Amino acid sequence: MEYSRFLDCLAADFARLRAVVPVDPGAPVPSCPGWTLADLARHVGEVYLHKTAAMREGAEPDPWPPKELADEDPLALLDRAYAELVEEFATRRPEDPAGSWYTPDRTVGFWVRRMAQETVIHRIDAELGAGQRVGPVPADLAEDGIDELLRVFAAYSVAEWGDSFTAVLADSPGRTYTVRADHAQWRVRTGPGLFAVEDSGDEPSDVTVSGLPTAVLRWLWNREGTGEPGGVTVDGAPEAVEELRRCIVIATQ
Repeated sequence: MEYSRFLDCLAADFARLRAVVPVDPGAPVPSCPGWTLADLARHVGEVYLHKTAAMREGAEPDPWPPKELADEDPLALLDRAYAELVEEFATRRPEDPAGSWYTPDRTVGFWVRRMAQETVIHRIDAELGAGQRVGPVPADLAEDGIDELLRVFAAYSVAEWGDSFTAVLADSPGRTYTVRADHAQWRVRTGPGLFAVEDSGDEPSDVTVSGLPTAVLRWLWNREGTGEPGGVTVDGAPEAVEELRRCIVIATQ
């Protein structure tokens, strides 16, 4: 995707998130246990400010968040943080350096992509919390989000912080997964200390996850609504499916 496209998606999903939160700020968010919609707004605002600082300072600030942010109204914080984030994006080029935990891509462009994907997932959270219809995710953004989740989060995390996945993968017999979203397809291999994303072929897999891009993205991020038709077909042994899910949960914590 072009960076201009990511920014357009970021703007659209932020606008929807911002419109939904005030519907009932105290409502619980089922996909983020323990959070209300106000908590969700605060979290997104803190994330935006954190990434703005990573671009300005050349390193991700730690510890985070600053204590004074707790005194700011969640919606006011969200508005201020978004304004600062998009202003920072506007003053930099995608290839400019920026602090990032993802060592293969420490650029502003990494954060443009990441914030677009962060926002669409939390827009879905807001809609689930407010009990409103969850809007579709554009196919190109959803497919990119699946790719980011599998490669940037899961595969990179297992390679860099393997000890965190020992309980999940140490006894893995070695499994293969096919993730199919419309015309896009990924092949994942797992095993002890391994989570690899490969070019997909025609080989049979232990698990196949398939559906439209929006549905597959929501399934992987565990953002399916209770009682809502999921739109995803999962074929494979439950223990193999659980291995994939647990790897993703750990990688995205």
